Amino acid sequence: MIERYTLTPENTMNIHSRRDLLKGLAAAGLSAMALGRRLFGQQPGHGRIDVHHHYRLSEMKLLIPDDGWTPARSVEQMDRFGIATAVVSCPTIYRLYDGTPQARGLARSVNEFAAKMVHDYPRRFGFLAALPFPDQEGSLKEIEYAFDTLKADGIGLFTNTGDKWPGDPVFEPVFAELNRRKTVVFLHPIVGNCCHNLIPGAPDPVLEFDFDTTRAVTSLLVNGTLTRFPEIRFIVNHSGAAVPTLAGRIQDRIPKDRTAILPKGALYELQRLYYEVAHATYPWPMAALANFVPPSHILFGTDYFFEPIETTVEQIPNSALPFETWQSIYRANAEQLFPRLKV
Repeated sequence: MIERYTLTPENTMNIHSRRDLLKGLAAAGLSAMALGRRLFGQQPGHGRIDVHHHYRLSEMKLLIPDDGWTPARSVEQMDRFGIATAVVSCPTIYRLYDGTPQARGLARSVNEFAAKMVHDYPRRFGFLAALPFPDQEGSLKEIEYAFDTLKADGIGLFTNTGDKWPGDPVFEPVFAELNRRKTVVFLHPIVGNCCHNLIPGAPDPVLEFDFDTTRAVTSLLVNGTLTRFPEIRFIVNHSGAAVPTLAGRIQDRIPKDRTAILPKGALYELQRLYYEVAHATYPWPMAALANFVPPSHILFGTDYFFEPIETTVEQIPNSALPFETWQSIYRANAEQLFPRLKV
């Protein structure tokens, strides 16, 4: 049985005292930089590990203007917020999943760029390799190159390929290979063909990123991917999106003909996933997540450069999780998934 964190009068007092300490320090005029250094350390081996961190290439056509990002700028921001190491992944690039031969070349170029970041900044970066995922043959070749030549730390996948979600049987060859390699796979949201601009005035990231994350996880669940490939360690973005809140309803509505591929039940599979907290440390998603999975399955992430790092860290003092649990979330839990990053 998975142990949940339960509020009691005793630990509530402890939570509030820690929270008051952090708020008091902030009120006394400590900058985010000083607060990060003083509480969490800044040297490699002592600070946070950010598992949701992006790079940017000049040819990438992204949703936000190019502000002159460089690896050095990432390091500067990491130092400011006590982040020792960032595991970088490819940002949302639709061309990577268009199924064309050019997508193979794009995957190779972004992976070599990320590997160079690791080479140029030892111990400050790890990286998750991108794949031209609809192209299964190309993806298998890129997996081999990414791990055996570039020494990738894992794989980053988008939550859909336009009209298919990752549990579709067509993706079985790649998941079989990732399972064989016992790979860490990070799921990053992308909007499907179905769901662009559904609500005027609400850009896609407002709702659809979280909903598509939930679709992707449900797809992996109901198609048996999570059950058939138990050696893959999946990381779900943004405190699990809607997964912790909807898990009970998902479990109760699994079609009867799918129960044979979920012998331990839907909740078992969903609760053994890992969840990172980028831009989702508000009290409400953290309350749902902390009551859904054990603290050892929660990871620190920021979604930089898409989100300012402070949008994650400034909400942490409002969390109901105790200070000691956050210390594990900041680093120790990621070290279990990425042993190379251990001191």
